[in-house]
Amino acid sequence: MLKNKTGLIEDVNFSSFCDRFNSSDTYKNNFSYNALRALYDYLENLSDDIGEAIEFDMVALCCEYSEYENAIEAASNYFEFEGMTFDPVDGGELKTVEDVEAEALKFLQDRTQVIEFNGGIIIQDF
Repeated sequence: MLKNKTGLIEDVNFSSFCDRFNSSDTYKNNFSYNALRALYDYLENLSDDIGEAIEFDMVALCCEYSEYENAIEAASNYFEFEGMTFDPVDGGELKTVEDVEAEALKFLQDRTQVIEFNGGIIIQDF
């Protein structure tokens, strides 16, 4: 369960979660619809796992998480994955874009929270 900033427990459902982002001039373009769905589901599951409501803070979420089209794009913010043709671990050749994508995803998963969804990924910035 997500709670609002006032400290009062308020069930923020997916519809109100989206509405708050979409009504914000500043943050309405931070996440696509599919990314909002994935982020909401992740936060709901996290809340269940820890047994506590999580405060809904749109600004903090936008500062803490970023959406990317793929892992290569996300990893390129931290390490040069664009055009990568070698495996940084064993020096072997990566032959395909899929190989590079898999390496980039592993790179991110070893360092931060990665939320995969249809159409892209969200990472917790690090």
